[in-house]
Amino acid sequence: MIVAVRVEKVTLDTSTNRFVVILRDDVNKRWLPIVVGSAEAQAIALQLENISPPRPLTHDLMKNLLDTVGIKVTRIIVNDLRENTYYAVIDLKSNGSKKEVDARPSDAIALALRMHAPIFVAEEVMRKAAIREVAEDEEEAVEQSPMQRLEELNRELEKAVKEERFEDAARIRDKINELKKELDKN
Repeated sequence: MIVAVRVEKVTLDTSTNRFVVILRDDVNKRWLPIVVGSAEAQAIALQLENISPPRPLTHDLMKNLLDTVGIKVTRIIVNDLRENTYYAVIDLKSNGSKKEVDARPSDAIALALRMHAPIFVAEEVMRKAAIREVAEDEEEAVEQSPMQRLEELNRELEKAVKEERFEDAARIRDKINELKKELDKN
């Protein structure tokens, strides 16, 4: 199963000095932070702001080439996460023929934005790495049952994301995943 997402923003994680693109699942209230290179961050940010550089950037060139030869990007999917590395595919269509091309998520996202193609994330990837948005009106847990601890961690995670502390958010996400595994065993 895949989940439709949108690019919420590109930001700089000041604790690590790395750029992060935030994909948002509006239906399930989740964020997926993906670390990207500075060139890709710039390409994504420029497109989000509708700023056209005076000369085509690499992703603009890719779009121009695909348009010229009549190839359409139908969607991109962030389809895997292995050893802290995200993977993506770009689905292409030309004259009724469909192809799938392996890509880095940052390049796939930059191209999808230019081609006005939908962006998806595999549900398995979201389960592994997404940060869940927690409602502000949730009560503080008095006793720490495993479920209450899970809710507390989710609140901490939301705060870390809002404050753009993505390294902390990743550590909290890992704690949540460990707790979920323990709960599944019981």
